[in-house]
Amino acid sequence: MADHAEDLALLLDAARKAGAIAMRYFRQNPEVWMKSGQSPVSEADYAVDTFLRETLTAARPCYGWLSEETADSAARLSARRTFVVDPIDGTRGFLDGSDSWCVSLAVVEDGRSIAGVLDCPARGEVFEATPGQGARKNGIAIGVRRPGVELDMGGPKPFFDALPEEWRERIRRVPHIPSLAYRLALIAEGRLDATFVKPNAHDWDIAAADLILREAGGLIVDANGTPPSYGGAVTAHGALVAGSGDLLAAITGVIAAAER
Repeated sequence: MADHAEDLALLLDAARKAGAIAMRYFRQNPEVWMKSGQSPVSEADYAVDTFLRETLTAARPCYGWLSEETADSAARLSARRTFVVDPIDGTRGFLDGSDSWCVSLAVVEDGRSIAGVLDCPARGEVFEATPGQGARKNGIAIGVRRPGVELDMGGPKPFFDALPEEWRERIRRVPHIPSLAYRLALIAEGRLDATFVKPNAHDWDIAAADLILREAGGLIVDANGTPPSYGGAVTAHGALVAGSGDLLAAITGVIAAAER
């Protein structure tokens, strides 16, 4: 079994090459289809997914495979480690010409990410992390920011309306960021303070970014304050929040109240 650094190196190389494939289609009007729930998928998503599946499973044939764009198989549940992949996280933004999308790759073991990479080729940004080694952007250590008088947050407006008044007065809601993984990376980098995450995020949306955020000093948690588990039979999650410190506690209370 490869060590964490070896898995990270594999993900970094694969993500870089996958990002180059995606860039061939970016702003080039790729063919698009609609999946169930009216979610778009493009020929770019499929091309990147095929490359990653062939490359990563050839390098680690004993690892399971879970990707947004590959039909799931229960066979992965018997693997000790699993690749969790979103070929293009933020497909809607990608198709609209926004540059805030990324290739999201993680290796998961026992429900936790042990290597994570977000490669954002249109922005020239690469985020990476392994447990206990900190998080990095383009090779430089990053961390969550100390809370100021004013706070920047993302997520659906109804959650903001439910914030306690003392927090609501301090928080600025930022414009929508199509890629959830990238939004979490911005918290890890200290460019956002926190975000709400509406229900039905999947493992492939957050497994890589979760580790990067955790190594940067933040957390993503559910209404009980528990971090998500990845690679199990159920890949969808309920409402989540991400951030750090007292603000994370306050927004966790918002989604807990909503669930009650």
